[in-house]
Amino acid sequence: MRAAILHKTGQDTLDVRDDVVAVGFGPGKVRVRLRAASLCHSDLSAMSGVLPQPAPFVPGHEGAGDVLEVGEGVTGVAAGDRVVLCWMAPCGRCAHCERGRGHLCVSSLRRLGAPGFRFGGDGAPGGAVEASGFYGTGSFAEEVVVDQDAVIKVPADLPYELAALIGCGVTTGVGAAVHTARVEPGASVAVIGAGGVGVATVQGARVCGAGRIAVVDPVASRRDRALAFGATDALAPEELKAFAKGLPGGGFDYVFEAVGRSATVRAGYDAARRGGAVVVIGAGAQDDLAQFSMGELFFNEKRLLPSLYGGASVPRTIALVVDLWRAGRIDLEGMVTHRVGLADVNEAIAQMRGGEALRTVMTLG
Repeated sequence: MRAAILHKTGQDTLDVRDDVVAVGFGPGKVRVRLRAASLCHSDLSAMSGVLPQPAPFVPGHEGAGDVLEVGEGVTGVAAGDRVVLCWMAPCGRCAHCERGRGHLCVSSLRRLGAPGFRFGGDGAPGGAVEASGFYGTGSFAEEVVVDQDAVIKVPADLPYELAALIGCGVTTGVGAAVHTARVEPGASVAVIGAGGVGVATVQGARVCGAGRIAVVDPVASRRDRALAFGATDALAPEELKAFAKGLPGGGFDYVFEAVGRSATVRAGYDAARRGGAVVVIGAGAQDDLAQFSMGELFFNEKRLLPSLYGGASVPRTIALVVDLWRAGRIDLEGMVTHRVGLADVNEAIAQMRGGEALRTVMTLG
């Protein structure tokens, strides 16, 4: 089969090969024929080393397809089911899972770097090279073998390309507004970063009934595009401070940081009103430190609310997103701005790096 391989961390391009084999099928495993995969900025972060992922590996974690086969002991999905990949798979047994907070389960991280693919040497174990899948998935491939907790069943009439979107970015953004922040009707909201996660957050805030939603991004075309998804104001970063001061209370009720940088977290904190909240969604580097004084933390009573993967059970949030899409309350189709085949994955990566694409979807057959 075909798949895209990153041979070494830090490389800018992927090697698209047709001699790759998905490996590891057995008890507790699910074999999935992927039909669509979308690109998320976290894929670029893994390629650059910002997010830890041993190389060689197959990038991609937003993917949708059909179950081909299930291993012994697998329950909940069967051959023929349409599924999306879950990159932070819950074990169902730990303290987080027992509290209904499976998105915080870290059991899947123990599988980080475990072989999921083999390439070269005609796929035979002898002279072949093993590769992992990004965070136990690896959606830039025509087929994957994953643990049963790494797939979530979705309705059969949900198009593959839209299902791929909700595997991470849309679930993260909508969930941050609905579950983590619990934005109240009439609230003022700022979203820093107008990429896929940022636009999903805009839509989540709109669903909650936010009265004002300002999107902040250095690229004018990205700001303007966000207006079509429910943003009421489009700001360049240098305009944020003055705009916030002009609001009642001297700042926003909620500021969502969807970039993953300490500088934008700090800007978000400064733009929130006293007693407001800063919701950190962006996946940043371990050594990028945000600084706050103890005095300001105490005096301003601004809440810092990190939000991982939508801030709630991932299956629950995905089900919510599907319901909102069916009701016409969020726009998934409009988020797909570019479509390519797997052979053009490097073109898609360039589109994302340049800010041209909101979400690029790869068709995998």
